[in-house]
Amino acid sequence: MSVVARVGQTVRRAPGPWTEPVQALLRHLHEMGFKETPVPLGFDEQGREILSFIPGQVGHDPLPENLRSDEILISAAKLLRRLHDATLESVLLRLPGWQALVREPVEVICHGDFAPYNCVFEGDTLVGVIDFDHAHPGPRSWDIAYALYRFVPLMAPSNPDCFATLTDQLRRARLFCDAYGLTERTGIAATVRARVESLAAYLRDGAARGDERLLANIAAGHLAVYETDVLYLEQIEAELERALAL
Repeated sequence: MSVVARVGQTVRRAPGPWTEPVQALLRHLHEMGFKETPVPLGFDEQGREILSFIPGQVGHDPLPENLRSDEILISAAKLLRRLHDATLESVLLRLPGWQALVREPVEVICHGDFAPYNCVFEGDTLVGVIDFDHAHPGPRSWDIAYALYRFVPLMAPSNPDCFATLTDQLRRARLFCDAYGLTERTGIAATVRARVESLAAYLRDGAARGDERLLANIAAGHLAVYETDVLYLEQIEAELERALAL
Protein backbone atom coordinates (compact mmCIF):
# COMPACT_ATOMS: atom_id res chain seq x y z
CA MET A 1 0.00 0.00 0.00
CA SER A 2 3.08 2.27 0.14
CA VAL A 3 6.27 2.77 -1.86
CA VAL A 4 9.12 0.58 -0.64
CA ALA A 5 12.66 0.67 -2.04
CA ARG A 6 15.63 -1.62 -1.50
CA VAL A 7 19.01 0.05 -1.08
CA GLY A 8 21.79 -2.50 -0.71
CA GLN A 9 20.98 -4.68 2.29
CA THR A 10 18.37 -2.24 3.59
CA VAL A 11 14.74 -1.40 2.86
CA ARG A 12 13.55 2.22 2.78
CA ARG A 13 9.96 3.34 3.24
CA ALA A 14 7.99 6.43 4.27
CA PRO A 15 7.19 6.44 8.01
CA GLY A 16 3.70 6.82 9.46
CA PRO A 17 2.32 7.95 12.83
CA TRP A 18 2.59 4.31 13.94
CA THR A 19 6.31 3.95 13.10
CA GLU A 20 7.54 4.69 16.65
CA PRO A 21 5.65 1.83 18.40
CA VAL A 22 6.45 -0.53 15.51
CA GLN A 23 10.17 0.24 15.81
CA ALA A 24 9.93 -0.31 19.57
CA LEU A 25 8.32 -3.68 18.85
CA LEU A 26 11.05 -4.71 16.41
CA ARG A 27 13.78 -3.72 18.88
CA HIS A 28 12.02 -5.63 21.66
CA LEU A 29 11.69 -8.78 19.55
CA HIS A 30 15.41 -8.80 18.79
CA GLU A 31 16.21 -8.23 22.45
CA MET A 32 14.04 -11.27 23.24
CA GLY A 33 16.01 -13.40 20.78
CA PHE A 34 13.41 -13.28 18.01
CA LYS A 35 15.69 -12.61 15.02
CA GLU A 36 13.25 -13.21 12.14
CA THR A 37 12.18 -9.56 11.86
CA PRO A 38 13.85 -6.56 10.22
CA VAL A 39 16.13 -4.42 12.39
CA PRO A 40 15.17 -0.71 12.56
CA LEU A 41 18.20 1.36 11.48
CA GLY A 42 16.94 4.91 11.80
CA PHE A 43 16.03 7.25 8.94
CA ASP A 44 17.78 8.37 5.75
CA GLU A 45 18.30 11.90 4.38
CA GLN A 46 14.88 11.72 2.68
CA GLY A 47 13.18 10.99 6.00
CA ARG A 48 12.48 7.38 5.05
CA GLU A 49 12.55 4.64 7.65
CA ILE A 50 15.53 2.27 7.23
CA LEU A 51 15.10 -1.43 7.95
CA SER A 52 17.45 -4.36 7.43
CA PHE A 53 16.70 -6.55 4.39
CA ILE A 54 15.81 -10.23 4.93
CA PRO A 55 16.83 -12.39 1.94
CA GLY A 56 14.66 -15.28 0.75
CA GLN A 57 11.42 -16.03 -1.11
CA VAL A 58 8.33 -13.96 -0.26
CA GLY A 59 4.98 -15.75 -0.55
CA HIS A 60 3.26 -13.47 -3.05
CA ASP A 61 -0.27 -14.35 -4.25
CA PRO A 62 -1.09 -16.73 -5.76
CA LEU A 63 1.03 -18.79 -3.41
CA PRO A 64 3.72 -20.75 -5.32
CA GLU A 65 3.41 -24.53 -5.26
CA ASN A 66 6.58 -24.96 -3.19
CA LEU A 67 5.09 -22.87 -0.35
CA ARG A 68 1.90 -24.90 -0.01
CA SER A 69 3.36 -27.80 1.97
CA ASP A 70 2.41 -28.92 5.47
CA GLU A 71 6.00 -28.16 6.51
CA ILE A 72 5.55 -24.49 5.56
CA LEU A 73 2.24 -24.37 7.45
CA ILE A 74 3.82 -25.85 10.58
CA SER A 75 6.79 -23.49 10.35
CA ALA A 76 4.45 -20.50 10.11
CA ALA A 77 2.40 -21.61 13.13
CA LYS A 78 5.48 -22.14 15.28
CA LEU A 79 6.96 -18.77 14.32
CA LEU A 80 3.70 -16.96 15.08
CA ARG A 81 3.61 -18.62 18.51
CA ARG A 82 7.17 -17.48 19.23
CA LEU A 83 6.37 -13.95 18.07
CA HIS A 84 3.34 -13.75 20.35
CA ASP A 85 5.13 -15.23 23.34
CA ALA A 86 7.98 -12.72 22.96
CA THR A 87 5.54 -9.86 23.67
CA LEU A 88 3.88 -11.29 26.77
CA GLU A 89 3.86 -8.98 29.80
CA SER A 90 5.87 -6.33 27.92
CA VAL A 91 5.47 -2.54 28.15
CA LEU A 92 4.51 -2.71 24.46
CA LEU A 93 1.02 -3.81 25.49
CA ARG A 94 0.44 -0.32 26.93
CA LEU A 95 2.09 1.74 24.20
CA PRO A 96 -0.16 4.20 22.30
CA GLY A 97 0.08 5.12 18.64
CA TRP A 98 -0.61 1.83 16.83
CA GLN A 99 -2.27 2.16 13.43
CA ALA A 100 -4.78 -0.65 14.02
CA LEU A 101 -7.30 -0.55 16.84
CA VAL A 102 -6.40 -2.20 20.12
CA ARG A 103 -8.58 -5.30 20.54
CA GLU A 104 -9.74 -6.84 23.79
CA PRO A 105 -8.78 -9.00 25.48
CA VAL A 106 -5.20 -7.76 25.16
CA GLU A 107 -2.93 -10.80 25.41
CA VAL A 108 -0.03 -10.16 23.04
CA ILE A 109 1.09 -7.82 20.27
CA CYS A 110 -0.58 -9.08 17.11
CA HIS A 111 1.31 -8.77 13.84
CA GLY A 112 -1.99 -7.70 12.27
CA ASP A 113 -1.24 -9.00 8.77
CA PHE A 114 0.44 -12.37 9.25
CA ALA A 115 0.20 -13.88 5.76
CA PRO A 116 2.56 -15.51 3.23
CA TYR A 117 3.01 -12.20 1.40
CA ASN A 118 4.53 -10.75 4.59
CA CYS A 119 6.76 -13.75 5.23
CA VAL A 120 10.17 -14.77 3.89
CA PHE A 121 10.97 -18.43 3.24
CA GLU A 122 14.01 -20.60 2.65
CA GLY A 123 13.03 -24.06 1.48
CA ASP A 124 10.40 -25.45 3.85
CA THR A 125 11.12 -22.95 6.61
CA LEU A 126 9.78 -19.50 7.39
CA VAL A 127 12.87 -17.41 8.14
CA GLY A 128 11.44 -13.90 8.33
CA VAL A 129 8.29 -11.87 8.89
CA ILE A 130 7.99 -8.29 7.63
CA ASP A 131 5.58 -5.33 7.45
CA PHE A 132 4.42 -4.68 11.01
CA ASP A 133 2.42 -1.56 10.08
CA HIS A 134 -0.81 -3.12 11.39
CA ALA A 135 0.70 -4.49 14.61
CA HIS A 136 -1.39 -3.80 17.71
CA PRO A 137 -2.21 -5.19 21.16
CA GLY A 138 -4.92 -7.82 21.04
CA PRO A 139 -5.88 -11.48 21.48
CA ARG A 140 -3.83 -14.29 19.96
CA SER A 141 -6.94 -15.54 18.17
CA TRP A 142 -7.16 -12.42 15.97
CA ASP A 143 -3.74 -13.11 14.43
CA ILE A 144 -4.34 -16.86 14.30
CA ALA A 145 -7.62 -16.33 12.46
CA TYR A 146 -5.96 -14.32 9.70
CA ALA A 147 -3.11 -16.81 9.44
CA LEU A 148 -5.65 -19.60 8.99
CA TYR A 149 -7.41 -17.59 6.29
CA ARG A 150 -4.20 -17.00 4.36
CA PHE A 151 -2.01 -20.05 5.04
CA VAL A 152 -4.54 -22.92 5.05
CA PRO A 153 -6.13 -21.15 3.12
CA LEU A 154 -9.70 -20.97 4.47
CA MET A 155 -11.21 -19.43 1.34
CA ALA A 156 -14.08 -20.07 -1.04
CA PRO A 157 -13.19 -22.31 -4.00
CA SER A 158 -13.85 -19.35 -6.31
CA ASN A 159 -11.10 -17.31 -4.65
CA PRO A 160 -8.12 -17.35 -7.06
CA ASP A 161 -5.77 -17.78 -4.07
CA CYS A 162 -7.55 -20.92 -2.82
CA PHE A 163 -5.70 -24.17 -3.47
CA ALA A 164 -7.23 -26.58 -0.91
CA THR A 165 -10.40 -28.66 -0.94
CA LEU A 166 -12.72 -28.44 2.07
CA THR A 167 -11.33 -31.73 3.43
CA ASP A 168 -7.78 -30.41 3.19
CA GLN A 169 -8.80 -27.03 4.62
CA LEU A 170 -10.17 -28.69 7.74
CA ARG A 171 -7.07 -30.90 8.09
CA ARG A 172 -4.63 -28.03 7.56
CA ALA A 173 -6.51 -25.71 9.92
CA ARG A 174 -6.18 -28.28 12.71
CA LEU A 175 -2.52 -28.86 11.82
CA PHE A 176 -1.82 -25.14 12.16
CA CYS A 177 -3.57 -24.91 15.55
CA ASP A 178 -1.76 -28.03 16.76
CA ALA A 179 1.63 -26.67 15.67
CA TYR A 180 0.89 -23.31 17.32
CA GLY A 181 -0.08 -25.12 20.52
CA LEU A 182 -3.49 -23.47 20.73
CA THR A 183 -5.36 -24.94 23.68
CA GLU A 184 -8.50 -22.76 23.60
CA ARG A 185 -10.16 -23.22 20.21
CA THR A 186 -13.82 -22.55 20.91
CA GLY A 187 -15.00 -19.81 18.60
CA ILE A 188 -11.92 -19.78 16.35
CA ALA A 189 -14.08 -20.60 13.31
CA ALA A 190 -16.29 -17.59 14.03
CA THR A 191 -13.21 -15.43 14.57
CA VAL A 192 -11.88 -16.34 11.12
CA ARG A 193 -15.17 -15.15 9.61
CA ALA A 194 -15.11 -11.97 11.71
CA ARG A 195 -11.52 -11.30 10.63
CA VAL A 196 -12.44 -11.49 6.94
CA GLU A 197 -15.53 -9.36 7.59
CA SER A 198 -13.19 -6.75 9.08
CA LEU A 199 -11.24 -6.67 5.81
CA ALA A 200 -14.42 -5.99 3.85
CA ALA A 201 -15.43 -3.28 6.35
CA TYR A 202 -11.97 -1.70 6.09
CA LEU A 203 -12.37 -1.37 2.31
CA ARG A 204 -15.92 -0.03 2.56
CA ASP A 205 -14.92 2.54 5.19
CA GLY A 206 -11.94 3.62 3.12
CA ALA A 207 -14.08 3.98 0.02
CA ALA A 208 -16.57 6.12 1.96
CA ARG A 209 -13.68 8.43 2.93
CA GLY A 210 -12.58 8.61 -0.71
CA ASP A 211 -9.28 6.78 -0.11
CA GLU A 212 -7.97 6.27 -3.64
CA ARG A 213 -5.84 3.27 -2.71
CA LEU A 214 -8.78 1.42 -1.23
CA LEU A 215 -11.09 2.47 -4.06
CA ALA A 216 -8.56 0.92 -6.44
CA ASN A 217 -8.54 -2.19 -4.25
CA ILE A 218 -12.31 -2.48 -4.58
CA ALA A 219 -12.14 -1.85 -8.33
CA ALA A 220 -9.65 -4.72 -8.58
CA GLY A 221 -12.28 -7.04 -7.06
CA HIS A 222 -10.92 -7.53 -3.54
CA LEU A 223 -14.11 -6.52 -1.75
CA ALA A 224 -16.17 -8.98 -3.79
CA VAL A 225 -13.68 -11.73 -2.96
CA TYR A 226 -13.86 -11.00 0.77
CA GLU A 227 -17.65 -10.93 0.75
CA THR A 228 -17.76 -14.30 -1.03
CA ASP A 229 -15.26 -15.74 1.45
CA VAL A 230 -17.39 -14.53 4.38
CA LEU A 231 -20.40 -16.41 2.99
CA TYR A 232 -18.27 -19.52 2.51
CA LEU A 233 -16.91 -19.31 6.06
CA GLU A 234 -20.47 -19.05 7.38
CA GLN A 235 -21.35 -22.24 5.49
CA ILE A 236 -18.42 -24.27 6.84
CA GLU A 237 -18.27 -22.74 10.34
CA ALA A 238 -19.79 -25.72 12.16
CA GLU A 239 -17.58 -28.21 10.30
CA LEU A 240 -14.48 -26.12 11.01
CA GLU A 241 -15.36 -25.83 14.70
CA ARG A 242 -15.68 -29.62 14.93
CA ALA A 243 -12.43 -30.17 13.05
CA LEU A 244 -10.52 -27.89 15.44
CA ALA A 245 -12.04 -29.27 18.64
CA LEU A 246 -9.65 -30.90 21.11
